[in-house]
Amino acid sequence: MPDGPVPGFGLYLGHGKLRRKHEPALTWPSVWLDWPDFRLPRDRDEAVRQIRALHERARSGEPVEVACGGGVGRTGTVVACLAVLSGVAPSDAVAWAREHHHPRAVETPWQRRWVAAFPG
Repeated sequence: MPDGPVPGFGLYLGHGKLRRKHEPALTWPSVWLDWPDFRLPRDRDEAVRQIRALHERARSGEPVEVACGGGVGRTGTVVACLAVLSGVAPSDAVAWAREHHHPRAVETPWQRRWVAAFPG
């Protein structure tokens, strides 16, 4: 686990081996979305619900965390979706995530399309 304060809630993006490796160490409330590397979430509606819930927790001041295996593609996609929920235009959200999170955030064309269509 990285150094730093423990979040009040975590949204984790992955499945199988990644989840088995990290889930036992989590001592705070969390949800895992089945989201394969370089792909989209397997359950789109559940992902939208969980991203909206994460946004509401953050807006209320709760310390939250979102993470995947590398912290770039899937995490960047969620960061871009959170930006949309915070008022960033969907057409600008990937650029915003790349400026504020990671220069390669939102790695694949289908992740970029998913952000552009994210229901804000």
